[in-house]
Amino acid sequence: MAISQAERVEQIKRRARELWEAEGLAPDREQACWDKAVEEFEGGRIPAGRKQPGSDATEDPDLPTS
Repeated sequence: MAISQAERVEQIKRRARELWEAEGLAPDREQACWDKAVEEFEGGRIPAGRKQPGSDATEDPDLPTS
């Protein structure tokens, strides 16, 4: 099942936020968490179309979006 670019970004954003929170919201880890989430998504470890834990969390404008 193909997903839209917006859905892809949302899945990665949710996972990146989860990783970043697990690291204590350290400002110097934002990009590393984003990169890891992208790697997980592209490696199939984040199932496309399935909500991740914490997916109902509000967006964080400080989290990288690309």
